[in-house]
Amino acid sequence: MPAVLVGANPGLTLYRHGDAASADERVAFASVWRVDWSPYGPGRALVLWHEGRTRILTEVPELGRWLAESYTRHFPEVAGLPWPEPELTEAAVALELDLARGMRAASGDVTVTLADPFDQRIVSVQSFPGNGLALSNVYFPCRTGALTIGGRSVDGVPRVTDRTSSAFLADAEVWSQPPHQDGRPATHSDELGYPG
Repeated sequence: MPAVLVGANPGLTLYRHGDAASADERVAFASVWRVDWSPYGPGRALVLWHEGRTRILTEVPELGRWLAESYTRHFPEVAGLPWPEPELTEAAVALELDLARGMRAASGDVTVTLADPFDQRIVSVQSFPGNGLALSNVYFPCRTGALTIGGRSVDGVPRVTDRTSSAFLADAEVWSQPPHQDGRPATHSDELGYPG
């Protein structure tokens, strides 16, 4: 299967503090991208949803828009949330990723931190909802995660269980074209959102 994207994609979903009625409310989602290879070249990006706004922070606008629209907007973490046209901020993304310790990403006025990974396993999806691509990565749930915007901490907490967390590292990530049902490689690159 031809690769479409190779890299890493840690993420953080924060949920509202409070009683059981409000505990399912998503407060923010941050998707951090380290792209080692793609049709748009390598680069880093941070895609953020918070308070009904969608933002992309990156030095490579074309790559950032592609990541937001062809990938992040289809993630289950943002399913059912409003997804307005993302606001673009051209800014470098500083990224420190250590699979044994966690991650810190900072760009513009946004900082995302993940810490204390407690498990790891390989994830494989044959056809990802929304874009139909195959996905594989190594998933490391983390015990803690925090988001700062404009110097203020976003009030929310990750959801952590004994084997999963809404604060996670995802590395060795490969998105690829699935084969047609007859086994031939897919060739409809225009439908998959990248140049072809």
